Amino acid sequence: MKAMLFAAGIGSRLKPLTDHRPKALVEFKGEPLINGVIRKLTSAGVTEIVVNLHHFADKLRDYLMQQDFNVKIQYSDETEFLLDTGGGLKKAAKYFNDNQPFLVCNVDILSDIDLLKLYNQHIENKSLATLAVRNRKTSRYLLFDNNKELCGWENISTNELKLVKGSRTDLEALAFSGVQVVDPKIFSLLTEEGKFSIIDAYLRLSKSEKVMAYIHNDDYWFDLGTVKQLQEAEAFLK
Repeated sequence: MKAMLFAAGIGSRLKPLTDHRPKALVEFKGEPLINGVIRKLTSAGVTEIVVNLHHFADKLRDYLMQQDFNVKIQYSDETEFLLDTGGGLKKAAKYFNDNQPFLVCNVDILSDIDLLKLYNQHIENKSLATLAVRNRKTSRYLLFDNNKELCGWENISTNELKLVKGSRTDLEALAFSGVQVVDPKIFSLLTEEGKFSIIDAYLRLSKSEKVMAYIHNDDYWFDLGTVKQLQEAEAFLK
């Protein structure tokens, strides 16, 4: 099994911790964030991980090359231009040419989500993508119908609504958890170029493809994107 690990972000919300290092090397419980994510991926059976690079790219690459995670690590270099989630995924397409679905994770997410269960549900549903989502407070939501298929997106702060099918009153609003499984078929369907959000691509593709929800309300989950959130997560795990 392969995985893509989004680690290229500048980590502006984590300043000053990211003034001299990439977000992936910010420490949590005495070790870099990326260590815990790699361990979680390998424990689920991942044997190859593609890490995208941008902010302090050399520092992250040098760190990973010095470690022994017992997993093959490849690098997708975005040092010249940060491509967001969609563009970053598309740039790494060459690493996922084995026709097998692969996991995609954000480096700043902490959760006890069952990655194998997520992966197996994706296989069972024969989806283009399966997105881990949960019922939590946020400003931006993905909208799903009774079959757990993606139908839209909304930002409750700006009242922006993107509806591709169905009626808003019939849809459930759930927050994306930064973990997903993707079928490599997607690379032939991504007509977007350069920097773009994978969520925008999913909304376009959900008109004809199955983009499904994997609801994991019973798991713990933390976004480690700010210093305060790092502290809250550490306190929780104590």
